[in-house]
This record gives sequence, structure tokens and C-alpha cells, in this order.
Amino acid sequence: MHIDLLDPAPFARNDFWPTFAWLRANAPVHWHPEPDGGGFWVLSRHRDIVKVYADSDTFSSAQGMRLGSDPAAVAAVANRMLIVSDAPHHTRLKRALHQAFAPDRMPRIERLVTEVVRDLVEEAVERGELDFIDLAKQLPNRVVCALMGIPRADWAWIGRLTTEAFDSPDEEVRSSAHSEIFLYFIELLSRRRAEPGDDLVSEIAHQTRVDERDGTGRPLTDEEIVFNCNGVLSGANETTRYSTAGAVHMFARQPEQWQLLRTGGPAAIGPAVEEILRWTTPGVHALRTATRDTEIGGVPIAAGERVTLWNVSANRDEEVFTDPDRFLVDRRPNRHIAFGHGRHLCLGARLARFELAALLQELTPLLEGFELAGPVVFNSSNFTWGITSIPVRLLPTGLPARAA
Repeated sequence: MHIDLLDPAPFARNDFWPTFAWLRANAPVHWHPEPDGGGFWVLSRHRDIVKVYADSDTFSSAQGMRLGSDPAAVAAVANRMLIVSDAPHHTRLKRALHQAFAPDRMPRIERLVTEVVRDLVEEAVERGELDFIDLAKQLPNRVVCALMGIPRADWAWIGRLTTEAFDSPDEEVRSSAHSEIFLYFIELLSRRRAEPGDDLVSEIAHQTRVDERDGTGRPLTDEEIVFNCNGVLSGANETTRYSTAGAVHMFARQPEQWQLLRTGGPAAIGPAVEEILRWTTPGVHALRTATRDTEIGGVPIAAGERVTLWNVSANRDEEVFTDPDRFLVDRRPNRHIAFGHGRHLCLGARLARFELAALLQELTPLLEGFELAGPVVFNSSNFTWGITSIPVRLLPTGLPARAA
């Protein structure tokens, strides 16, 4: 079988799944050549991927966390941005940033999410027919912008920049968007240093401390704050956007799953959120670099070689999931790795879960279902992937849902 995971076309067509099924069955540790003569290892099994995620001593993130990344850009943020750092830097940085999402701060965050979701759902139901990606984009963008104290007038602009920074096929557009986001956060941080407010940036700037392991703590540097604010912004936007759109897609195609969720009551929301995350897996792959000679599944891996972890494949692994190619809102257990695993479990995972749960809680009493009203479009990325357009009609309670 010809394997080319660098080809964007299968991702745009949503037909790359058979490739990973073949890899899991025939070549779970597969060497993938590159046009320039280099190459990388492809891991497709859940157990191998979890093993690599858990061994950050052998498999480093500091040399890049995705295929196609700019080495100079990676070097500029290495060990200062969570996703491209290794222990002990990663451990101290993540522990510090977790302070901003501590349990005592979650009630405020949850109230904010609930308010944003209610506003968006009210707007959507009033319209009746819409491209659901518009709501899916606005949900995480409004939440994160509000958390960071970004002026409301800037929310739409920040949302557009975030999409360009991570979704644009043009490298210059992506680079320019990242630069604008960094400059914006530098200015925002400067204002929060001078006049702190009740927001995430002020919290990180004035109260968050990095444990120096000698009984002292230091404040985060401006670079650490700016890099990781950008990370929180992008991570929250990407996961919630694509998972939300993917969920609506499946509920339109499988209306019985929406009815199962509606009749299940509040207890059904949690398992449904986990299945949505497993099914959509917006974070397609992650990259690691071997720090020493090792092996995976009996295959030798040399120091310096790159290893890619394909979360989308792990989350359809027949060894772990019964009927992995079926979307089942009541699936239990659900050991998906949509947010990664181990030390690099996504910082915004809890927020993304709550956003999805709040949306389902608001929609289930109001809607009998969803009806596709146009073609569904997927992006062509092998890194962050999902639906970019999904026109739907919302079917309010009292009207029958029709299978798409």
C-alpha cells in the first residue's frame, strides 16, 4: 500500500482512515520517507503512542512538535513554550500555568462559559439555518478572549488571526498571523503589568510563580507568558471548534445518537463529550525526536530520528475500542488520547471539555436534531484537522428530525 501522510488531499476528502487501519495491522512502526531524502517514523497503535508520550526522557519535544515546523521558530520558543519543552522546564512551567486553572478558579470560568454558550445558542436557534462552523469558531474564541480580558472589539480580529495562524495553507500568512498575535499579547501584557485586572493574563503576570526547587519561586518571563498565551488561545480554539462541528456532523448523519443523548439526561453528557473528542481528534499528530538509541515495538529507533504519534489512528485502534469506526455517545470505557497523554496532556483539556458539555446541555432541550443543508468541507491539514464548513438546519423540539 502506498503511504503518503504528507499529501493533504486525503485529509481534505476525509478518507485517510483506511491508511491508518492498514498501518495498525501491517506496519505499526513505519518508516516514512520525505521528498528531500529524509524521513520520520509513523506510530499508529494506541499502545506504542502512549508509551512514547509517557517517556519524555527518550522522546523530546524541544526540537519541534509537528511535521513541517520551522527549526528557527522552534528554537526561539524551545523550553519556554509548553508544547516544545522537556523536563525539568516543562514540569515547572506547566505547574505554574496550572495555577491559573486551579479548582478554586473554575467556578468563575464555568460561569463565563455558560454565559457565552447561552448567547450563542440563542442566536443560532433564532436563525434556524446557519453554517455551524460560525458558532463552533465563536464559542472558544469568545471564552478565551473573555478569560484573558481582551477587549470585546478585538475578539473577531483575534479569531481571524488564530484561524490564519494555524489553518492557512500559505506559510507566509501563517507566519504573519503568529507575529501579529505575539505583538498583540506583548502590548496586552504591558498594560496588565501596569494595571492588573481580573483576567488570566493579569493572574499569570502578577501571581503565578515558577518553582525553582530551592524553596523560591520566580515570576514567569514576558516571553514565557506571551508564548503560552498564544498556545492557550490556539489550543482552545482548535479543539473546541473542530470537535463541535464534527459532533453536529455525526448527529445529523446519525439522529438516533442525538435522541439517545437527549433521553439520557445530564448523566449522558460526559460520555458523549468523550466520544466526540475521540471521534473528531482535531490534533492529528504530534512529533518527538529520539534522544538516544531505543526501540518501539521491536523496531530500532536511532538517536536523532523523528517519531510521529498519530492520535487519529490511536483513537480508532481495534485493540482498545470496540467498534472503533462507530460513533457511540454512550461508549464506555473511552481511553482516547485526543488531548495527548502524560506530561504533555493539553493544558486546556478541562476547558474544552466544559465548553462541549455546556453546548450539549443547552442544545438538547431545544432541538430534535440537525439536518445537513449543504456540503460538508474538511481542511487539508495533517496536524490540526476538522470541518471548516457545515451548513445545517436546526430542528426545534416538536419537529421530526430526518436522516441526512
